[in-house]
Amino acid sequence: MSAASGMPEPYLHDLGNGFHLYVQLDGSWGLNNVGIHVGREAVTLIDTTMTERRARALRGAVAELTDKPIRTVINTHHHADHTYGNYLFPEATIIGHELCRSATLATGFATKEWFPGVDWGDLEIRAPEVTFTEELTVWFDDVPGKLRYWGPAHTTDDVTLWIEDRGLLFTGDLAFNGGTPFVVMGSVQGLIDTLVQVDRLGAAVVAPGHGAVCGPETIGDQLRYLRFLQDRAKEGFAAGIAPLDWGRQIDLGEFAGLTDRERLVGNLHRAYSELRGEPLGVALDFDRVVADMVAFNDGHPLHCVA
Repeated sequence: MSAASGMPEPYLHDLGNGFHLYVQLDGSWGLNNVGIHVGREAVTLIDTTMTERRARALRGAVAELTDKPIRTVINTHHHADHTYGNYLFPEATIIGHELCRSATLATGFATKEWFPGVDWGDLEIRAPEVTFTEELTVWFDDVPGKLRYWGPAHTTDDVTLWIEDRGLLFTGDLAFNGGTPFVVMGSVQGLIDTLVQVDRLGAAVVAPGHGAVCGPETIGDQLRYLRFLQDRAKEGFAAGIAPLDWGRQIDLGEFAGLTDRERLVGNLHRAYSELRGEPLGVALDFDRVVADMVAFNDGHPLHCVA
């Protein structure tokens, strides 16, 4: 256990064929996973981490695996926990969707306002230098990996990495294993539509954006939550009850044990937007959304030990 955070220490899960997942439990706010591939000549990372300290720890974990250089970093989307550490890999080329680049630059350090008390370190913003629009093939030695854009879903710039020859899927934050899905910057319906299609890929092993390595059943878990969310949102919207007030009344049932349950309120804001007929992924008042999530937590800031 980490004395500073009370969370387990990050660990490497060997996925076979040179692939690993660097897992940061419990996968709550800011504790994301990072994919690692050790090839014949170099290393590829799928995402980085949120703070300087955690990015340096990631470098240390790679060094335990190999002394080969890190030449490529793939960003699955623009959120801080997946991109703030980019700058600590100056030898690597950063690849991401074109919207990931623009969102990373536009967001900057705004995420810091969500999580007071986090030891961010001396960060620099570094956005992807190589971008694409729909699909891009990245080779892992002789094995192709397909980067595919989905959006809006979790955000407006999500991509997955599908290693079809290995039945291995890196989902980014389309999947939270053990955590509440989060669609404030994306779309409830968009994420549902995306997960239905992602499930059809037939992955045997899922490397989620947060939480332990799992199987495709996690995709079904996410879909059940999102459909539950839509149903409850329709009730609250029809009754004219504000997202915060309605969230306080909802019985989460089977989803009560997921981490970061305050995301329910943020997700209701997004669901209400879609019920108003606004475009999928349209920007919301994020300051209000965060304030409502904090209020849902009885005034306590969003819990983050990154």
